[in-house]
Parts: sequence; C-alpha cells; structure tokens
Amino acid sequence: MSVAKGLEGVVALTSQISSIVDGVLTYRGINIDELAEKASFEEVMFLLWNGRLPKQDEMDQLKEQLGSQAQLPEGILKHLKDYPRDIHPMAALRTAVSSLAMFDPEADDNSQEVNRRKAISLVAKVPTIVAALYRLNKGMDPVEPKSDYGYAKNFVYMLHGKEPEETEVTAIDKALILHADHELNASTFAARVSTATLTDMYSAITAAIGTLKGPLHGGANERVMLMLEEIGSLDRVEEVIKQKLENKEKIMGFGHRVYKDGDPRAKHLREMSRQLAELNGDQKWYQMSVKINELVEETKGLKPNVDFYSASTYHYLGIPRNLFTPIFAISRMSGWTAHVLEQYSDNRLIRPRAEYTGPVNQSYIPVENR
Repeated sequence: MSVAKGLEGVVALTSQISSIVDGVLTYRGINIDELAEKASFEEVMFLLWNGRLPKQDEMDQLKEQLGSQAQLPEGILKHLKDYPRDIHPMAALRTAVSSLAMFDPEADDNSQEVNRRKAISLVAKVPTIVAALYRLNKGMDPVEPKSDYGYAKNFVYMLHGKEPEETEVTAIDKALILHADHELNASTFAARVSTATLTDMYSAITAAIGTLKGPLHGGANERVMLMLEEIGSLDRVEEVIKQKLENKEKIMGFGHRVYKDGDPRAKHLREMSRQLAELNGDQKWYQMSVKINELVEETKGLKPNVDFYSASTYHYLGIPRNLFTPIFAISRMSGWTAHVLEQYSDNRLIRPRAEYTGPVNQSYIPVENR
C-alpha cells in the first residue's frame, strides 16, 4: 500500500453533482460564474438535487415547500433557549440539527421520497436555527420566518428582525450560491462516509456540520475576520503581514488544495465586498483585504480562496464573525443533502485502509513483570 497523506490526489468515488476541472468549478456542468451572475439560490438547490434547472412551476413549488418547512418544532426552540449563551454557534447548530431527528417520525426511513422531503426540511430549517441562535445570544426573541419570502430574504429578515435592503438580499443570495457545493471537500466526504453506513440523513448532516466547524475548512473565514480586526488599519497591513510571513504563520484565506491558479469563487466575493464597502461608506475592510491579497500573492505566490473576501462581505452586512461558518453551513446544506441522496442511490460502504507504523513482534507481559 502507498499512503496519500490527507488523501491528496486520491479519487474516492464518482459524482454527478459538481466538478473542478482545470480550475473551473461547475454545478451539474454549469459554470459557477454563470450561476453566480444569473441564478437564484433556490434554482441552484433544485439543480443540485435534480441535475437540471427548474421550470417555473417547479420553482414555485420549491419556494412554497421551503416556506412551509422553515418553522421550527417548539421542542427545538426550547432547546435553543436552554443552550449556554457562550457556546459557539456551530456547536449549537450541530446539536440542533441532530435534535431535529427526534421530531421526525420518519427519521430512519431511507426511502428516496422521504429523504427528498428531509432534504427540503433541513435546508429550510437551518437558516431559522442560525438566526434564532444569534438573536437569543443577543437577549432578543427569535423572529418567525415568513412563508412568502425568498430564501435569502427570509434569513436576513429573521436575523435582523426588519425588512432587509435589496442589496443585502442579493449579496447573501450570491454568497449562498458560491458556497453551495465544492466536489469532495472534507465535510461532504464526512457526510458521504456516514451515509455509506446507511445511517439516517440527520446523522450524516450532523457529521458534515462537525467537520465544517474546523478552522481549516469552514472556520477559515472567521479567522480571516479576526486577522483583519487584529491588524486594525490599512497602514499596519504591510508590517503585520510581513511579520507573519517571516514567522511562517499561516495566512488564513489563501491557497487551496485543488486550485493551482486561484479559486474562481473569490473574484465574485471580492466584487461584492467592494460594492458593500461603497454602499456602507467604509472602505477600510475592503482596502485592507486587497492589500493583504497583494502582499501574500507577491511574496508567497498564493491567491485568495472563497473564505478570504467572504469575511469582509459578511462584516459589511452586519453579521458577526461567529456566524460566518454557520452561514457557510446554510449554503452547503444544499450540496450536502444532494451528496447524501446520491450516495444512497448507489451505495457502497466507504472503508479505506491504513498503513501500520507502530511497533511489531511485541509480546504480552504479565502485570507483575511490567
């Protein structure tokens, strides 16, 4: 056996959901650039689940289903209110999603029809959970979803408790599209490994959320914002970044295992950050990000990934950094559920091997002789 550390370069399975070929990301064969500019997140959900874009009546039906499923069971709301206020939202989200299974009488039914219903329910409820957690941590009451609102608009409304600006809705919708799926990333692989045991969808998605929580995966955007806050001003960027590079510290939000010439999603988030900076009359975070981008690219040859400019984008939207990764989870729920459905449809237990590097030819020694 030969070891590929981190499974780098290993093709573990086949999938029809998304692809990264020569630095181009597609969902079901459609370039991410085209989807980011022209599609809505609801269209992308349907595309990931069904392999094609929806017709108008199918779009209307999906929106109606998402609206009707967005309400949380009363038991889940009670749980959220009982969580410690200092818990990280990703830990709370992981627990809440796992708890949803207890309120679903068909949780262990893995038939295709029921699992598609679960996928819609999970995608619909996660924004409600994230918004409720945020408001409860601020000492405010959760805001109930509006069944006639679009997906992105509903989330922003539940988060801030007021009618959102169109620019906010557009920015969140585009960010959700860009994060929806990304081939066999760590959290998606975790979901598929769980699914391959024929466990229920809630368990598989809980595994994915726990994986996304890590700072080398979904948590990177939170660390980017923390870095920006620590630097504090544009005139300190060069000094701090050069010192970090000299100390061989990792600059979060740069480089990617599968992209050699830059993450194609980053340019959309950079432009979003620029527009929101102008709208807010506050260029500081955008200009700092651009300066860091230039320094790291010039010095290390590394280009930003999707996490880097998402940090300033979310900040301009008034979203605290501990919600950055939960928003990533809201988006990726569409991709995770698509992969779970695909794994169920053509399943084989995922069971790789490990190369043993421990001691050999050992013998048991009685306890009195040790």
